[in-house]
Amino acid sequence: MLYVLEAVIIIVICVAGCFFAFSNYKKNVETTIGNAEDKAREIVDEALKTAETKKREGLLEIKEESIKTKNELDKEIKERRAEAQRYERRVQQKEESIDKKADAIEKKEASLVAREEELAKQSAVVARLNEERIQELERISGLTSEQAKEHLLKIVEDEVKHETAVMIKEMESRAKEEADKKAKEYVVTAIQKCAADHVSETTISVVQLPNDEMKGRIIGREGRNIRTLETLTGVELIIDDTPEAVILSGFDPIRREVARIALEKLIVDGRIHPARIEEMVEKAQREVEIMIKEEGEAATLEVGVHGIHPELVKLLGKMKFRTSYGQNALKHSIEVAHLTGLLAAEMGFDVRMAKRAGLLHDIGKAVDHEMEGSHIQLGAELCRKYKESPIVINAVESHHGDVEAQSLIACLVQAADTISAARPGARRETLETYTTRLKQLEEITNNFKGVDKSFAIQAGREVRVMVVPEQISDADMLLLARDISKQIEAELEYPGQIKVNVIRESRVVEYAK
Repeated sequence: MLYVLEAVIIIVICVAGCFFAFSNYKKNVETTIGNAEDKAREIVDEALKTAETKKREGLLEIKEESIKTKNELDKEIKERRAEAQRYERRVQQKEESIDKKADAIEKKEASLVAREEELAKQSAVVARLNEERIQELERISGLTSEQAKEHLLKIVEDEVKHETAVMIKEMESRAKEEADKKAKEYVVTAIQKCAADHVSETTISVVQLPNDEMKGRIIGREGRNIRTLETLTGVELIIDDTPEAVILSGFDPIRREVARIALEKLIVDGRIHPARIEEMVEKAQREVEIMIKEEGEAATLEVGVHGIHPELVKLLGKMKFRTSYGQNALKHSIEVAHLTGLLAAEMGFDVRMAKRAGLLHDIGKAVDHEMEGSHIQLGAELCRKYKESPIVINAVESHHGDVEAQSLIACLVQAADTISAARPGARRETLETYTTRLKQLEEITNNFKGVDKSFAIQAGREVRVMVVPEQISDADMLLLARDISKQIEAELEYPGQIKVNVIRESRVVEYAK
């Protein structure tokens, strides 16, 4: 029983403790909720205050922005008004200027009307005086106006007949030119298709040295090295103040090439003494012989001609070291071969035979400095010796007109040789003559009164004269062209004829604004 009572007491105590604990927890929760509600009210009040502040600040910014925008608009309106006022003043000034011009035009019109009336009166006086002059002329000459008119017509008729005769002669000349037109077209086509580059050869070669000390080694002790090299090659060595260079001088290009190769080998080797010089000269001679053969073979391959005797091929290679008036002989022969082939193709002849004849036409120049006789005679003998065809032999003999051409291919070789040699710039002598003639031609035309400038064109076959329109009229152009042609005939020597082209040009320039 005691245990039960203790248990009941313990249960009562536990229930009382739980009740007190629950009451304390409830009070704590209610206190926390009250604090949270107070905090929430404070936050809401603070947010309302902040929003009110932001609202006032936004209103102030908007007000300031509107004031600023209003000021800018006022400023722009003022600028637009000022610009409009400027435009208005300009328009007013232009209207005033137009009014002034209109007044001036009215005054000019009135003046013109007065002048027209005066001119009408003067025309009547002139007509009366002209009639009196005619009557007086009829009285003095004893001829009526009809008789005088018949006399003038007869004079004009005679002049027209003379001009007609001159015109007929010119037309005959033009007809002859038209007959030669095809031949000229063939020549021009051949020239246009064949463009060869030529280098004017000189009588010296320059060998570059690694340093100026090498000059002393080339000269050698008491000049023995340079004397040995000059004796073996036949070329003069010029050692002067030119930095790091030695000049080889000689009229024989082959010897000069041998000396150049030998000297370059000695410089590379570094051992320069008489025995070594002799060895290098022999090697250089062998190299030059190989080079000559290769150049000859290259020429035949370039032209497309095969079956030429090896000795003739070697002689072709020697022509690389032969020049005529500064024009390389081998390059000239190759060009003549191409031109002859092109002309033969245009006319339907044997192209291969034409190229062969063109390539060998100057073969005598390879030996004319070693043997007596002209290059034509020597070339024909060489072609006969090495069993060339009679067409080629005749082409060689006749390409300078010494022998009559027996085939059209020989005529083509002659024409191609003339084209290659006479082309401006191909040879020194031709170039000087050409430039001098053009210069004299322009000087003659520039000396005439009223000539602005002149140009010699078409290799001197035409001169274009630009005249000053204010000084030379259309009628004066005829007389000027005739005077220029007469003076050219009197002062210049030239083949064919020179066309004098007088040009009078007037230009008016205006700008649309």
